[in-house]
Amino acid sequence: MGERVHRSVMNIKVGMVFYILSLFLAFFSRKIFLDCLGAEFIGLTGMLMNIMSFLSVAELGIGTSIVYFLYKPLQEDNHEKINEVMSMLAFLYRCIGLVIGSCGIVVSLFFPWWFGNLGTGLPLVYFAFYSFLATTVSAYVFNFKQLLVSANQKQYLVQAYFQTINIVQSLTQILLAYYYRNLWLWVVVGLIFTIIGIIVFNIRIRQLYPWLEINLKAGRENLKRYPEVLKKTRQVFILKIKDFILNRSDEILVGTFVSVTQVAFYGNYTIILNKIIYLVNILADGMSAGIGNLLAEGDEKHIMKVFWEMTATRFFIMGAVIFPLILFIQPTITCWLGGGFQLSLTIVYLLIFNLFLRLQYATVYMFVGASGLYGDVWTSWTELIINLAVTLALAPFFGIAGILLGKIISVFYFNVFWKPYYLFSEGFHKSVWEFWKPMTTYYGIFGVFTVFSLFLKHAFIDYYVNSWATLLGYGVIIFPCLMVFYFLIMFVSTKGMKYFVARKPAIYHILCKLTFQK
Repeated sequence: MGERVHRSVMNIKVGMVFYILSLFLAFFSRKIFLDCLGAEFIGLTGMLMNIMSFLSVAELGIGTSIVYFLYKPLQEDNHEKINEVMSMLAFLYRCIGLVIGSCGIVVSLFFPWWFGNLGTGLPLVYFAFYSFLATTVSAYVFNFKQLLVSANQKQYLVQAYFQTINIVQSLTQILLAYYYRNLWLWVVVGLIFTIIGIIVFNIRIRQLYPWLEINLKAGRENLKRYPEVLKKTRQVFILKIKDFILNRSDEILVGTFVSVTQVAFYGNYTIILNKIIYLVNILADGMSAGIGNLLAEGDEKHIMKVFWEMTATRFFIMGAVIFPLILFIQPTITCWLGGGFQLSLTIVYLLIFNLFLRLQYATVYMFVGASGLYGDVWTSWTELIINLAVTLALAPFFGIAGILLGKIISVFYFNVFWKPYYLFSEGFHKSVWEFWKPMTTYYGIFGVFTVFSLFLKHAFIDYYVNSWATLLGYGVIIFPCLMVFYFLIMFVSTKGMKYFVARKPAIYHILCKLTFQK
């Protein structure tokens, strides 16, 4: 257990370092790219990357399915078994790369109808798309071994190598965009750094796992020995489709129902939100493999303790991102890019509420995934149907707001009610009321502080924040006070937060005295 915690902490520490660096670069580069390359080109690349995400659905959830079969042999240090599973993964991923490449070529035939009126011209559209396609295909063919690293709770190695490459790439693109303003050069740099990343990472993998042997022929034959892989793949596939449409198709939908330029405007907000999701996922990625090992140990009491501890920390983290978004996201856009890039307050609140729905069920989802519970395929079909129906009905009339309502309406019931029931009944074999009794407290506390944040926004922030100086000043005053109060209320009211703080006994005893707890 000590090694599991150590690796989880290492994953989080390394992830946080690269998060801070990438956050700074994202804000700095966005401004330069918009000024030097134009909103149309940035909107175009956003749409093309979303198309690539859609093609990547061909992955079918194979990686998720196979990682589940790596937990036990990694715990037992069974190299032979690991080689069998990884050979199977290598064979399947090469097939996936071929499928994605072929589908990408077919999709590109429709570009004259989709992008024929853009000022960038079709040659650049094709060049950018095929560069992104080559990057995606090569990731499946050459970088599949990162799944072994992640399952072994060494996600920090993946972060260190690929994030370092991404940072150097971003710096290079920033400099070239500023001095040359050449759209073609921006794309070429991304392709070159993809090749560099593949070479460097695979050299490190050979050093880390010298016993790893990939046999594609044996991998194909192993599919017969692991029928559950294909079974779980079929179950996960629809989850992947659903997640893409709900969470990763925004730019395509905005470009279709609104305009390519509005994709860039919307992208300014999603950069902020995606960086927040990335920050939260650092914790999730650092601990998800640890959850798989925890469940493999089978200590029911400890499993439930960790579940509520993670729920408490998740709600604290949600407060740390949702409350400042309510308060400061509009002033941030104004100070960063100018008031002309703001979206309406209705869209902003819908974005924040959609983010809340994505974040609040993550602990449940991590335990569902680590337990291999992918049998509720019907829920994903239902979410898809509802999402498509609502989006097609509302987007032509309400634009971005209609797209966001499609997401929110389709996932609300399943994220808030069904997934907890599924985990507790099928995974923990407990009554769902054991979830809802403590959970109502978390929702209640979060709701009260959300209302208080809205009050602060309308009473103070909207009137007095109009520059980076006032934004920083009010942020330094309001945010820490709000979060300290929120933390203390959670500590007093929930066992999960007490479990978390109890990991540091000295701090726990001090807080108990301050809050008059036994």
